[in-house]
Amino acid sequence: QVQLVESGGGLVQPGGSLRLSCAASRSIFSRYALGWYRQAPGKQRELVAAITPGGSTNYADSVKGRFTISRSNVKNILYLQMNSLKVEDTAVYYCNARLEVVDSWGQGTQVTVSS
Repeated sequence: QVQLVESGGGLVQPGGSLRLSCAASRSIFSRYALGWYRQAPGKQRELVAAITPGGSTNYADSVKGRFTISRSNVKNILYLQMNSLKVEDTAVYYCNARLEVVDSWGQGTQVTVSS
């Protein structure tokens, strides 16, 4: 497994932006599928955005056009740029790294969208 540490969460008003970061303990981006998930109170954890080792991305319909997943291969950091945030984006956001059937998770970072 690999250690993942998220940062960048916080409180933001509707319409605002945040950028989440996920630092990996070692170089993994060339082999691991990476993703951002979120879990709101009383709901199941859901996939928000994912990026393959080859760089292909996919997004949940609810965030398409507003969120962007990217990575820095040099810094071993995964990002999630979140724009036009909505109240319903409020959740704990988790970074995930998957190699075959093995998942590694970060501790999560809280994002609260409220006026």
